[in-house]
Amino acid sequence: MNEAERHAAQAEIFWRLHEGLTKQGPGSDATTRRALELAAPIAAGPVVLDLGCGPGRQTLVLANDLGGHVTAMDLLPPFLEQLEARAEAAGLSERIATKVASMGDISPADHPDGSVDLIWSEGAIYNIGFDAGLAHWRRLLAPGGRVGVSEVAWLRDDLPERVRSFWEAHYPAIRSSEANEHAIRTSGYRLLGKLVVPEDEWWTDYYCVIEERLDSLRAERDDPMWQEMIALVDEELEIVRIGLGSFGYVFYVMEREG
Repeated sequence: MNEAERHAAQAEIFWRLHEGLTKQGPGSDATTRRALELAAPIAAGPVVLDLGCGPGRQTLVLANDLGGHVTAMDLLPPFLEQLEARAEAAGLSERIATKVASMGDISPADHPDGSVDLIWSEGAIYNIGFDAGLAHWRRLLAPGGRVGVSEVAWLRDDLPERVRSFWEAHYPAIRSSEANEHAIRTSGYRLLGKLVVPEDEWWTDYYCVIEERLDSLRAERDDPMWQEMIALVDEELEIVRIGLGSFGYVFYVMEREG
């Protein structure tokens, strides 16, 4: 099995598992709204960026509840197409613009310094790194502008060794929530509040669906490469089962200082 074949199998399995899902990771409308409460007060009719928006579950909440304009960015056009259809169905198309773009490459021509009131990113900042994201986005914020971001973090020190090994292999940048809070303060922000995404939101409408689809894909082909890629997803599911509580997504809400 060469790398091109491995990559192709991983990509096919990813899309088969995730196609049509309303969310691409743990979270819920209720948790998004709880985090927005921590961000209050937010400027009236705010300019909002939703970075790494996926299919835009939270984008719809931001547009509906804040009454401003949301630019939703993601690198995967199928997710943005799904968001556009859902925005139209919800009567929110005029409040939402989509853009294929990297959260680490936001053009000053499109978004000048100090032009954004709220930056939002649920479960996606890992793509460029927590510290790098905060540093890169700070220039965009108007004085007193807010950031809401969720990031996986250790929630306790006594970690099961299998859980620690999995995360250190797949996301070496994982660290404690306290370390993330320190990074927030040293990056020029004031922490307004935080909350841990409830454990049931890892499963509802996400991992339960992934598991059902995985069983179907497992039976579809018996070639070793396909089954190896299936096994990687199996491992992820097992780590979530045995490890939640020792790690989780933490929502950090902060204000730009200075």
